[in-house]
Amino acid sequence: MKIAYVQMEPLFLEPERNYSRAEELIREAADRGAELIVLPELFDTGYNFESREEVEEVAGEIPDGPTTEFLMELSRELGVFLVAGTAEKDEKGRLYNSAVVTGPIGSSYIGKYRKVHLFHRERLFFSPGDLGFRVFNTGTAKIGVMICFDWFFPESARTLALKGAEVIAHPSNLVMPYAPRAMPIRALENRVYTITANRVGEERGLRFIGKSTIASPRAEVLAMGSEDSEEVGVVDVDLSVARDKRLNDINHIFRDRRPEFYSL
Repeated sequence: MKIAYVQMEPLFLEPERNYSRAEELIREAADRGAELIVLPELFDTGYNFESREEVEEVAGEIPDGPTTEFLMELSRELGVFLVAGTAEKDEKGRLYNSAVVTGPIGSSYIGKYRKVHLFHRERLFFSPGDLGFRVFNTGTAKIGVMICFDWFFPESARTLALKGAEVIAHPSNLVMPYAPRAMPIRALENRVYTITANRVGEERGLRFIGKSTIASPRAEVLAMGSEDSEEVGVVDVDLSVARDKRLNDINHIFRDRRPEFYSL
């Protein structure tokens, strides 16, 4: 399977322009054979909100909002699976930092994830995710989803792996420098592939680090983006490696767990 990240620079509060640029990059990834393409967190809206009103201006429903419709149409046309971050408004007006999963199957809408661990000022505008960590079986791969700061909590990736994830899609707007070094370890300790799709640029004084990363179950960095350019990274991966949780002929990373000793 070929998997990819899209690294882009969203323009703040300009979803139509962001759709246009994202489409160009998604098409590039698809032309290079990618079957699963991950976009950044809040790829359609920008990130550094100063008020709830700004979020409400661009937040949409899932799956009935414009961002999900945009992703569904591209998934159907190009025959690809997409994971992308967006601001969600539910039927009660609550706001979530969410990710949408679409693909070339059924209605094209596969599911959504709401960010569990909110970072810094996100807590002023968004409600914490209430859906738990979810794994979506596309028929080709089992895809787990987490968003940006979720990486900082090893329980996030471990929960997805225990639920069967073979690939973890990780839409991000990273500003701290650590995740590009840490994600290969998350991949190793769970024997999964990880795709961190980060953004670049600066927004209201906040600088994003780029360095989108695809890592292997052996902690190999298979692709890494630059710090400041929009680009696409495509890698051919062997999912059988992620399905094999044996380290050797005796050790198995999940069967060897001792959860009875992990509680406080």
